[in-house]
Amino acid sequence: MPNESHDHGLSHDLNTLAGPFARRRALLWLAGATALPLLACGGGGDDEAGSSTTGSSSTGSTGSGSSSSGTCSVIPEETAGPYPGDGSNTNGSGIANALALSGIVRSDIRPSFAGATGVAAGVPLIVNLRLVNTNNSCADLSGYAIYLWHCDREGRYSMYSSGVTAENYLRGVQATDSAGEATFTTIFPGCYSGRMPHIHFEVFRSTATATSSVNKLRTSQLAFPDAVCDAVYATTGYTASVSNYSRITFATDNVFSDGVTLQVAEVSGSVDTGYIAALTVGIAV
Repeated sequence: MPNESHDHGLSHDLNTLAGPFARRRALLWLAGATALPLLACGGGGDDEAGSSTTGSSSTGSTGSGSSSSGTCSVIPEETAGPYPGDGSNTNGSGIANALALSGIVRSDIRPSFAGATGVAAGVPLIVNLRLVNTNNSCADLSGYAIYLWHCDREGRYSMYSSGVTAENYLRGVQATDSAGEATFTTIFPGCYSGRMPHIHFEVFRSTATATSSVNKLRTSQLAFPDAVCDAVYATTGYTASVSNYSRITFATDNVFSDGVTLQVAEVSGSVDTGYIAALTVGIAV
């Protein structure tokens, strides 16, 4: 399994949307974009590479797959990194498990919760993940749960990184709806040394089982198109990301270097209005 590196005082890491589900959420969100809080201006190895339905494989860069087409592929399994907050490791205070905290099931993951008060600043981003079953003609998987987490604008992971160990922002769980969709309101992640910008997520059978990593069905990462990263990192607050991003590519990233097609989200929007990233996530169940 690939390793992740992180150079912020820690040793390791931690265009138009396709499909009616994305358009619907895009229109609803963009219509209310001015109501968003002014927080700031801010492929890994596939151990089931052969697990795809008949027909051509879909790609993350095109909004991947639809239940009517019956063509989709299992998303690559990736490392959760050293900062998952899913009960699989420790921080300075002991077992780090955000999944055990009251309030973890939420859509807006920018604020901390369960007594913590920090709020992550950055360019607004909505992440829409659609979960489908590669063993059943890409049928939508409703009632499942997705735990999503990522670094902040400065490249730090809440619960672990210096300065934000008391925070738990940019972590949350959502159940998939009848269309297999889970949507998170967050900020565009920063780029830290050694990694392309990315978002981690784990898939669970339900919110009831999304309490520990031992119950997860799959772990993977979402990536972003280069042009979007360039636009975001030119804005206030992402200064460190500019130099870090200039020194990394998908080809040299130690997670995505063996292929990222199924993990690059389709992104629409702008720095001024915020972005929406959509990705279809195939799993075999």
